[in-house]
Amino acid sequence: MVWRRVIKILTDLRLAIALLLLIALFSISGTVIEQGRSIGFYQTNYPEHPALFGFLTWRVIGLLGLDHVYRTWWFLTLLVLLAASLTACSFTRQLPTLKAARRWRYYEKPETFKKLALSAEVPTTADQLTALFAQRGYKTFTEGEKFYARKGLAGRIGPIVVHISLLLILAGGVVGALTGFLAQESIPNGGVAAVRNILDAGPFAQFQVPKDWQVQVNRFWIDYLPDGNIDQFYSDLSIVDVAGQERDRRTISVNHPLRYQGVTLYQTSWGIAGVQIQLNNSPILQLPMRPLDIEGPGQFWGTWVPLKPDLSEGVSLIARDLQGLVLLYDKSGNPLGPLREGMGMKLGDVTLKIVKVIGSTGLQIKADPGVPLVYLGFGLLMIGVVMSYFSHSQVWALQVGDRCYIGGKTNRAKVMFERELLQVLATLNSQE
Repeated sequence: MVWRRVIKILTDLRLAIALLLLIALFSISGTVIEQGRSIGFYQTNYPEHPALFGFLTWRVIGLLGLDHVYRTWWFLTLLVLLAASLTACSFTRQLPTLKAARRWRYYEKPETFKKLALSAEVPTTADQLTALFAQRGYKTFTEGEKFYARKGLAGRIGPIVVHISLLLILAGGVVGALTGFLAQESIPNGGVAAVRNILDAGPFAQFQVPKDWQVQVNRFWIDYLPDGNIDQFYSDLSIVDVAGQERDRRTISVNHPLRYQGVTLYQTSWGIAGVQIQLNNSPILQLPMRPLDIEGPGQFWGTWVPLKPDLSEGVSLIARDLQGLVLLYDKSGNPLGPLREGMGMKLGDVTLKIVKVIGSTGLQIKADPGVPLVYLGFGLLMIGVVMSYFSHSQVWALQVGDRCYIGGKTNRAKVMFERELLQVLATLNSQE
């Protein structure tokens, strides 16, 4: 029948190995090739002339979906096929093996013991065997002159637990790819923003993207080292509903995110959103600042301040951090000097005062409902691997007259099992 052929194909070890290699290969490509970037990024970094490795261009990346590998239909198909292969193998091989291990029968003929890898003939009784093997952790069964003992049944259950754990990991990956999303928001100090700048999302991510709450930045600040380098940056965040009511509040930093309703907010970057200035006795003005494309180390932000109503005169303000230092340049690019927050500088008829440099926090906002399944799968995987190391050992015995035939077998650690059985035989001989 057709379904039998399908099952036979799915349980083929070569298919499972091929699927694992393909998944590993494309997972590596998803790690090497940046994911979720703009088309301009790929055009710049993966041009057609010259093509990387002779074939990898931005067109190939877009055509194959290598810019979002883990959400492509073909990658998800590989995961589903591997899950089907593991499921078929579990039902056709692992479960029958476990049932066979739990189903045992007594040996009723002395000739049967000759088929075992290790057997002997000793003068003893079933009661003596029960006590000796029980001391070694065996579960024993007797019926008249017949004896059976086993231990290490967990070794037969271990492979099944491993398969279940892998299925959970694959299910978590599929669920995350279909329903998860990744967003990036840059919010100025004191600002409020909804989750809108979504970089990558699954086809059903709309159920995870928050619609009834927003993120408010109460305060953003940076701790600096004595040499001026950044030590850590922090964001005091509030989760507020559409009416502005606070639902949750927490200060986050790098490696210390905020989690709310299955959505995680990470502190990933920072910037300078603007600068507040005052011209003579004017009201405080807030001007936006934008990052400058300057060669060399470090990042700079700049803005332009008009000094005349007709915009014929003005100065440029440049800042590189949130320590309050701003550099001034005239329209020819000549430096006019530095200014700190609260300080002013006379520029002709105008006194320019720096009131405050306003920072912005860069948040990575992520939801992946498949993560609990993946964690559970990895936990079970470790348990299953440990269980698989247990040897499943079996011992049979048959009393015929004043002689007892005894033998056993195990699926691994055969030398240790042989030593254990020889120790039992030595004990029996000493009691003779």
